[in-house]
Amino acid sequence: MRKIALCLAASALFAAAAGPATAAAPCRDAQKRFVKCPPKPAAPTRCKTATGKFAKCGTPGAKPV
Repeated sequence: MRKIALCLAASALFAAAAGPATAAAPCRDAQKRFVKCPPKPAAPTRCKTATGKFAKCGTPGAKPV
């Protein structure tokens, strides 16, 4: 019984370690060939006022975060 539990724990450990590596697959085109991945779009700039509240970036006193 201990051997089975030890074997299950070891296989779960190896499966958890291999998970992120398989999830980060490179980009492929329609013919299943490897291609360069397109760049990720830049995150929009958000601005905060001096009090810490979010505001439009054009308002006076708002600074980008």
